[in-house]
Amino acid sequence: MTARLTGITVLMVCALAGAACDEQLSEVAGPTPNLQPTLTSIQRDIFSAADSSGRPACTNCHRTGGPAGFMPLTDGAAYGSLVGRASSQRPGATRVVPGDPDASYLVRKLEGAPGITGQRMPFAGGPFLTEGQMRIIRRWIALGANND
Repeated sequence: MTARLTGITVLMVCALAGAACDEQLSEVAGPTPNLQPTLTSIQRDIFSAADSSGRPACTNCHRTGGPAGFMPLTDGAAYGSLVGRASSQRPGATRVVPGDPDASYLVRKLEGAPGITGQRMPFAGGPFLTEGQMRIIRRWIALGANND
C-alpha cells in the first residue's frame, strides 16, 4: 500500500510540475502572441518590430549609425552586443548574464529598476514592454541566453 501511495504521489508531483512548465506563452505575451524564449523570436518580435501597443522597434535607435549604435540590436549583431558584454553605461554591470536575469542589466533597463543609468527603455518613455514580454525575455536569459 505504501509503495502504491508513493507512486501516486510521485505521479501527481510530476503532473503538477509539467503543467507549470507548459505555460501557454501566447497567453502572457500580450501584443506579441508568437513570442518565444529564444533570441530568434525576441529579435523578430521585440528588437526588430513595433507591436500593437504602439511600442517602437528597438532597432529604431539600436542600430549601427543610430543614436544607440554602441549596442546594436539588429539581426546578427544583438547576441554579440548583449550576452556577456559589459554595460557601457553602468560600470561593473553585464548586459546579459546567461542563466541570471536578475543580474542582467538589460532586464533592469527594460523594467526601469532602481539604480539604472539614464532612462528606462524604450527611451521615448513608452509604451514599455509588457509584464508577459518581460517574463519571456527573462526566461530566455534563465535558460542560458542561447544564440538560437
